Amino acid sequence: MAIKTYNPTTPGRRGMSSQDFEGITTRKPLKSLVVSKRRGNGRNNQGRITTRHKGGGARKFYRKVNFKLAPDTTAVIEHIEYDPNRSARLARIKEANGTYHYILAAKGMKVGQTITSGEEVPIETGNRLPLKSIPIGSTIHAIEIMPGKGAQMVRSAGNGAQLMAKEGEYGQVRLPSGEVRRVNLECTASLGSLGNEQHQNIKLGKAGRSRHKGIRPSVRGVVMNAADHPHGGGDGGRHGIGGGKNHGSAPKTPWGQKTLGFKTRRRKSTNQFIVRSRHAAKRK
Repeated sequence: MAIKTYNPTTPGRRGMSSQDFEGITTRKPLKSLVVSKRRGNGRNNQGRITTRHKGGGARKFYRKVNFKLAPDTTAVIEHIEYDPNRSARLARIKEANGTYHYILAAKGMKVGQTITSGEEVPIETGNRLPLKSIPIGSTIHAIEIMPGKGAQMVRSAGNGAQLMAKEGEYGQVRLPSGEVRRVNLECTASLGSLGNEQHQNIKLGKAGRSRHKGIRPSVRGVVMNAADHPHGGGDGGRHGIGGGKNHGSAPKTPWGQKTLGFKTRRRKSTNQFIVRSRHAAKRK
């Protein structure tokens, strides 16, 4: 995928770039695999804002992606499609019996290519196998954490993990973050890395494109009053993080929780599967 740039005809166009949709073969999704998506605008079932800076945006429909392709499935890629709900592209595949699926499109996938899943399928890009059948050193994506639950790791554009080793019932997988994690060899993964790798280099160029994505403006805490944010307040005009009587203290959220160096991970039961932390390289 290439990045499309624009001439600086307006201040908003200067530096703006967007996706090149050349690899997409159809702009019309399959109706049977599309459902309407309710806009939560960052609110929970009580109407209270639980995620700030969300609201509005262009209307979009959710594509039902198959993250756990059944074993012994053979299908042909009919189209490569755009998905407004994720950074990666989707591949629309069709089985011999006429069943359609959406799967994540790997880099190099083409219309007419055959995709298969199972324990003894060819080692080719897009095919889905259990980790026990994948050669060590292979690049993989859409990895299960629990066997049969469906892909939960490495699902965004341009990402790929590497199968580093196999030992007993587990394999060691190096994730894009640098973390090395043990994963059950019965878990399945797709071969290759995900396409649309230039997604991270897109520059929005103007505030309006953020609003189209449903992202509302955010205001810095240091320009608020002390009553509204821990960083707010302070006599004499501008000040650093903290401000007022809190000047020099650690950065905090509006509710007083530390935001730098403060561990917020809750699901500690899976720590036992981490062989090497993603922070290990930073400590050296």
